[in-house]
Amino acid sequence: MADLQRPTLCCCRKVLTVPTKPTEAPRALGQFHPVDVASASNFHSFRLRHFHLDLNINFALKRMTGWQVLELVPIQPGVQSLILDTHPSLMIHSVDCKVPGAAGSSDNFLPLSYRLEPFTDYGSSLGISLPAAMTRPHRAIRVTIRFTTTDGPAIWWLDAELTCGQTRPLVFTQGHSVCNRSFFPCFDTPAVKSTYSATVRFSMEFPVPAYLVALVAGDLQHADIGPRSRVWAERCILTCAVSKLGGSVERCLNMAEELFGPYVWGRYDIVFLPPSFPIVAMENPCMTFIISSILESQEFLLIDVIHEIAHGWFGNAVTNATWEEMWLSEGLATYAQRRITTEAYGEALTCLETVFRLDALHRQMRLLGDNNPVSKLQAKFDQGVNPSSLMNLFTYEKGFCFVSYLSQLCGNIKKFDMFLKAYIEQFRFSSVVAQDLLDFFLGFFPELKESCVAQREGLEFERWLNECGPPLCEPDLSAGVVLTGPVQQLCDFWAEESPDSEAIANLDISNWSTFQIVLFLDRLLDRSPLPQDVMSLLSSCYSALMDEMNAEVRIRWLQIVVRNGFYPDLHRVRSFLQKHTSRMYTVPLYEDLCGGVLKCFAVEVFYQTQNRLHPNLRKTLQQILFHSSQSNTAAEPSMLDAPSDPPPSGAMPLRDVNVSA
Repeated sequence: MADLQRPTLCCCRKVLTVPTKPTEAPRALGQFHPVDVASASNFHSFRLRHFHLDLNINFALKRMTGWQVLELVPIQPGVQSLILDTHPSLMIHSVDCKVPGAAGSSDNFLPLSYRLEPFTDYGSSLGISLPAAMTRPHRAIRVTIRFTTTDGPAIWWLDAELTCGQTRPLVFTQGHSVCNRSFFPCFDTPAVKSTYSATVRFSMEFPVPAYLVALVAGDLQHADIGPRSRVWAERCILTCAVSKLGGSVERCLNMAEELFGPYVWGRYDIVFLPPSFPIVAMENPCMTFIISSILESQEFLLIDVIHEIAHGWFGNAVTNATWEEMWLSEGLATYAQRRITTEAYGEALTCLETVFRLDALHRQMRLLGDNNPVSKLQAKFDQGVNPSSLMNLFTYEKGFCFVSYLSQLCGNIKKFDMFLKAYIEQFRFSSVVAQDLLDFFLGFFPELKESCVAQREGLEFERWLNECGPPLCEPDLSAGVVLTGPVQQLCDFWAEESPDSEAIANLDISNWSTFQIVLFLDRLLDRSPLPQDVMSLLSSCYSALMDEMNAEVRIRWLQIVVRNGFYPDLHRVRSFLQKHTSRMYTVPLYEDLCGGVLKCFAVEVFYQTQNRLHPNLRKTLQQILFHSSQSNTAAEPSMLDAPSDPPPSGAMPLRDVNVSA
């Protein structure tokens, strides 16, 4: 297992092909067969056993040209066509198939007719006509598609000046949620998993959904950080990345295995991408993609990495069958992340991080209102709505609270660990729906089923899944009071009509953890606008200190400066935006600047920095500055991985999502 190949990673070296023996990809083990309104494909008509990609990357033209072979088994009689998800930016050149039973020469390939049709604003469909002789049930067929892909939403081309080293270009892909249909034609639904291989020195020997196929190519160096872990990065940040991670990755992998069973993916490598990476991190199997900006904060880096490790079990091994139940990946991964953190670093840190996240959840709840349907765990959305627009804190934190409630019903957290280990064993490499999880839970704990816990008044499982609003209950976080108590005490001092500067000075925050400081600043943000004399005192106490801290702290302090129109510290905002070109730091500040009287200042800074911004981010900021009226309701500066992260580029803001009630 130590030699298991990783997702596509090319370091400007010779490209090789690694053969792989296709294995039969399992169907979902649950009895439920959901409809995925985000996919135009007829994935229920076929079993996708394996697919192979052969890609030629052209940095000069910013395009990938190649071909794909799909090994399919029809599972329904009378199927006359194969329908795949694709995108207008992906150009189809030809489609052909291997005639069943013929000898293996190129002369036995039969050209197939196909047509492209619109589907939604984030994709289209590729309909391929199949000869009747090919579609006998349970008989394997091979379809080859030749295509070119350019600048679709999955593919991010970075010119040299947009990378960390600013010497060579780089390209990466980001498939979550429905972007990989612009990378290659596919069943772009988490309900379908298959093995795959590619010509870029790798193979994936376990079945995964299309969104977890990923590629990065550029001038990347590497260093080992453990027996099964390696860091990949541009040379200028490699040393920093290695020193920040140390031996923590292997320690957390070992802890996760103790809790949830074997880590099946062989390797856990990490590649640090330039600030243009549109989210914080992405759990691509064997290799996590993570934004280099997060290196400024040791604590946020650690929590993000642990969250991505947890996805090795929850999300990658067992996957939500539809995007309407994304919490099955994110809620469970968040719970698993906190179990790992508790065992490795103590309960107080876990409670502090959870308080910080739940604060953000309630802040978002106040913004959206208690009856907003995006707050449902089973968020039903109409065809045409991009699933990425539903990436919000509810899938993480409300999902986490529900999983925590299930663990409380057991009365023993170790018993719940055993349940999760059994759940992974039962459904590994499958896609499931919530009812699969809950049925297995009640079967694992028959005494709970007999006591009808699923219908307990006020805490019914059905209410957890389908009721709008905040979590029905939250876990006990009192173990974190040793860390959260001083934060609340300082907040109370600043809430007084005339803050006591001496009492404030006695609470020295310079020795606080990052999570304590950001919790304090977020609670100050909640109280903005503040009186100008209070802002002056805040600035005199903290501005110089904040200048020395990481970006997660500084972004929040600068949002306080902007939301309160505190002109003496505006030069700090300018300096921050000149240095940081990450979406997660720029967008919140620009939204706040345009939500008040500082729009002219924002336009000036934008023109000074626009040449160092990725085109997608530049377009987003232009919309904020010139094409929309922004209220003072900026998104959270940072969440967890994708999608515990800010929504990817092009996602609709929450207030614009068309979700069915």
